[in-house]
Amino acid sequence: MGYLLNGTWTDGDPARQTGKAGTFDRIESVFRDRITADGSSGFKAEAGRYHLYVAHSCPWAHRTMIYRAIKQLDHAITISHCIPGERTRGWTYEANAKYPDCIPDTVNGFRYLYEAYVASEPSYTGKVTVPTLWDKKTKRVVNNESSEIIRMLNSEFAGIAGDDTDYYPEKLRAEIDRVNDFTYASINNGVYRCGFAKSQAAYDEAYDKLFAALDELEARLTRDRTLVGGQITEADWRLLPTLLRFDVAYFSLFKCNRQRIADYPALTRYMHMLLAVPGVISTVVPRYYVIGYYSNVNVNPTGIIPRGTPAEYASAQGRTAAA
Repeated sequence: MGYLLNGTWTDGDPARQTGKAGTFDRIESVFRDRITADGSSGFKAEAGRYHLYVAHSCPWAHRTMIYRAIKQLDHAITISHCIPGERTRGWTYEANAKYPDCIPDTVNGFRYLYEAYVASEPSYTGKVTVPTLWDKKTKRVVNNESSEIIRMLNSEFAGIAGDDTDYYPEKLRAEIDRVNDFTYASINNGVYRCGFAKSQAAYDEAYDKLFAALDELEARLTRDRTLVGGQITEADWRLLPTLLRFDVAYFSLFKCNRQRIADYPALTRYMHMLLAVPGVISTVVPRYYVIGYYSNVNVNPTGIIPRGTPAEYASAQGRTAAA
């Protein structure tokens, strides 16, 4: 997909993304400033000040889309969705009739997301990732780490958000953090460690760890409604985007093919319970997941996009997108 080298777009991927044993090693996000309710961080929570750059296909970006919806922050935080399938210069934003669910950048007029990174740090070297949270006031990237962005959306916009539900309640934080660590290592990132493995041993290890974790969650959700405390928390919202993409892309393209999420009764019930939360289904566009993942020549060298969409999610109100 490419990356920035001293502020210049460069083809390929950073070498340090692949470990010596052929493992996929995710590179940490770079922009880590925070929005705070009182503005003590230099970035005050204000309606209309911030903009999200996202991609429908990306599960990390989907987390922030879900929080923007469930916290009813759509009036306060503007958003741009990149078009799926175009990767020659990274995440690309444009008005395109084929992709009616994709909103171009009406804030800065950037066609490519890397332009936001260069505008923030002209000599930036590294990956250009979604989600990216932009500050219209200082005209720079605030943060590009999804786990931190959703915490900000959860807690710092009280009185601005239309729904002040706390998905990271203090009494459950230790357990939420433990579950997050487990699901990230084995499932959220585990599917990528399968799909981007460069050796059989690395793939086998990731595959076994992934399905052991899914089996464990299936057993847990057979007994419990949610992952933590009998209520919907951040742990659930961090897992859902991976589940939604599993049968569509990870099962086949990433070789995670022991079984589908549809073959796990408890995980399937759980997934649809979360999809029923007001606002969530509006963020779900399975066809874009197919286009987005299969256009990645690192895992699909021919670039041929399958015509089918294995999981449409009937509750998605019949939304479709052209291939």
